[in-house]
Amino acid sequence: MATTKKTTTKKKSIDDDQIISLYMDYVLEHQSTPKNIFTFCKANTIEEADFYSFFGSFGNIRQMIWVKFFENVQQTILKDESYSSYTDKNKLLAIYFSMFELLTMNRSYVLYSLKENDKGLKNLKDLKMFRNEFKDFINQIIDANPKPDLVKLDKFTKPVFSEGAWIQFLLLLKYWIEDTSKGFEKTDILIEKSVNTVVDLLDTKPLESLIDLGKFLWKERKM
Repeated sequence: MATTKKTTTKKKSIDDDQIISLYMDYVLEHQSTPKNIFTFCKANTIEEADFYSFFGSFGNIRQMIWVKFFENVQQTILKDESYSSYTDKNKLLAIYFSMFELLTMNRSYVLYSLKENDKGLKNLKDLKMFRNEFKDFINQIIDANPKPDLVKLDKFTKPVFSEGAWIQFLLLLKYWIEDTSKGFEKTDILIEKSVNTVVDLLDTKPLESLIDLGKFLWKERKM
């Protein structure tokens, strides 16, 4: 008896980066989150099982987008062979400038993401995983270049410095969101001034930098 050969359609493989890209495209085109995972998968010919193998919800995707942003930044700066010899200040500058360069490339999504719930930076749940990654990386900077005069305070210095750097990033992010200057040049200026302040906290001499930063912010407020 003759047998007929079954024809099988090769299943299209998909990964987390592709799902993230499809999600970002969707929210930018529709200015809303997909109604549910079923309709999102159907519209993009994705098996629900494949979606769930990477993400448990759209909330997971939103958090992972920020993590991917930061992973991209880390890969970029670590490719620079001279990075390990940078001072704390220059390492922070490399992180912030690279991060805001990438955010600028994805500004439309970032603005949508932070303004979606009308709470902006008051609701930071999408940045939760990114915050942990960010603070861990900042702690690596401290570990790579310990301050001899602060050894006794190390257990306190690391969390204070990493949390300070995180708060600094949020302030920069808020400023960048509202920045209408050409090429976001005012954000670049603020990055320089605020990094001086945070790094000086490790040297226990922040007053001069705080005054300088305060003058800049006051001037911008009046413009």
